[in-house]
Amino acid sequence: MNRTRPASAFGGFAPETLRFLEDLSKHNNRDWFSAHRERYERHIIEPALEFIDAMHLPIQRISKHFVALPKRVGGSLMRIHRDVRFSRDKRPYKTNVGIQFRHEAGKDVHAPGYYFHIGLDECFLGAGIWRPDGPALARIRECIVESPLAWQNASTGKPFTKLFTLSGESFKRVPRGMPADHPAVEDLKRKDFIAVMQFAPELLFEPTLVRFVAGAFAKATPLVSFLCASQELPF
Repeated sequence: MNRTRPASAFGGFAPETLRFLEDLSKHNNRDWFSAHRERYERHIIEPALEFIDAMHLPIQRISKHFVALPKRVGGSLMRIHRDVRFSRDKRPYKTNVGIQFRHEAGKDVHAPGYYFHIGLDECFLGAGIWRPDGPALARIRECIVESPLAWQNASTGKPFTKLFTLSGESFKRVPRGMPADHPAVEDLKRKDFIAVMQFAPELLFEPTLVRFVAGAFAKATPLVSFLCASQELPF
């Protein structure tokens, strides 16, 4: 990874980004997508990679162990193709733009990371670990049980909760082996350890977008740092 890459200016996305997603939602098939690939390249791929590149230094200032990699495949930009193998919904394309700045040790979206989402129904930022596997989930729970004050500071601090809300799915019952009387018992039920912050779509078009996103991500540092520690990963 290039630690010395210079700062990249990014003037914001254009309204055409949302227009393409809206049109795709109405014509979600391979023929239409193929006929409009030039629009996809110009209004989705190109600005998304520019945004990722501009986020490199801000992410590095938060932690040198998180990666902003502007690659079409295998980088921070998530693929537009849906996995329809086990889904009744066979529409081939996502109608959103997903970007994850994950930990350098992460292999996929289940790694600790920061997330940026452009959608037709909502735009939001995320931070944490989405749907960790069994061993990772067990380690998070163990850390919460063993260090309840550290978890409280990470998940309820004012700078963090002023912007972010813990989200995701939870189990109905307390997981086996976890104390039912623990003060953070509702958090022990979580399947996801992610925090979400909604933002107005109009911010996408502002030249201050990178600064806004970086500033919000920085406020999520206590949560992400706690989760990294639970996995014995450096922050």
